[in-house]
Amino acid sequence: MSEVNEKALEMLKTALSMEEKGEKFYRKAMESAHDALGKGIFETLMKDERVHYGRILKIYNKLKDDNAWTDEWKSMDVGHKDVNALFREMATQHGQTIEATPGELEALDVGIDFEYKTLKFYQDYLPQAAEPLEREFIEKMVAEERGHYTALKDMKLYMSDPAAWYQEMERSSLDGA
Repeated sequence: MSEVNEKALEMLKTALSMEEKGEKFYRKAMESAHDALGKGIFETLMKDERVHYGRILKIYNKLKDDNAWTDEWKSMDVGHKDVNALFREMATQHGQTIEATPGELEALDVGIDFEYKTLKFYQDYLPQAAEPLEREFIEKMVAEERGHYTALKDMKLYMSDPAAWYQEMERSSLDGA
């Protein structure tokens, strides 16, 4: 096996562990969330982590067995639009009457930190991606993890200060951001 593929296998092993931890964390957060919005977003993130794990496992097994990258992971989609857009849609429907518990805010902080580290992990690996399929996979993971990170930061603002979140949302739609 080439040295490049050995590095990729190590990266994929680490990624499998990270995605598995993410799924477990979001399952626990979903089960302890007190409102439908929190449950819905945490469930979506949990399912996304499950899809990520499946993608990575497919690639890992193909690379380990055949010493080649596969594009089979492309058929494993998260099945929804950008998770941040999904959150914004749900929050708008939910309105400004939300009271987050300290536990929910803590879960958001843990999730934000987790997604930041996962995003950074993939971003840091991207320059080492030697194969076109490898690069495409890493770019896809960066985009999806960035969406998770952004959604959780947005959700934290919404749950801690709904009025400020609405004000921020109105500003971003006015200035085109």
